[in-house]
Amino acid sequence: MASESKPESKRDRLPFEPSRRKRAEKESAEAVSQAGTQKKAGASKQSSQSALKGRKDGRKARNNAIPEVVSQRMLRRMAFFSGLPTAAGVAVFFGSYFLLTRQILEFPKVFVLLLTLACFGSGVVGLTYGVLSASWDEERVGTRLGWHEFATNFGRMTAAWRAD
Repeated sequence: MASESKPESKRDRLPFEPSRRKRAEKESAEAVSQAGTQKKAGASKQSSQSALKGRKDGRKARNNAIPEVVSQRMLRRMAFFSGLPTAAGVAVFFGSYFLLTRQILEFPKVFVLLLTLACFGSGVVGLTYGVLSASWDEERVGTRLGWHEFATNFGRMTAAWRAD
């Protein structure tokens, strides 16, 4: 709890990292919209303010978007860390079918189920790891396995959950 009262760390915020002031901005926007609806005399002023707000929201959405370089990096990692285990699961399933039908090797069918399930499950986990192990900094590529980036990004994600 004491860490929440401290100012944010010295690192620069990422363009798509959630800000801590969202609630205050929402409340002030609601107050402005309620005050604007109560006063009919200032209708033209209200429409100009809402147009200005719309432009600001558009800029904010572009600033919060994931940069293309980072997005492609995430996609490559997701394809690798999820694609290999999923392909292995398909290969295990068809390979075991071939071995069992040709009676080359005998083993329990539950073994095939559990091994295929483990491969597909690790493919699902690989999706999450692929996103979190990519460097979210545009200039930095990161390491091959991305363990350091995973630890950093997982910490950012849990901190954002706690902030909400």
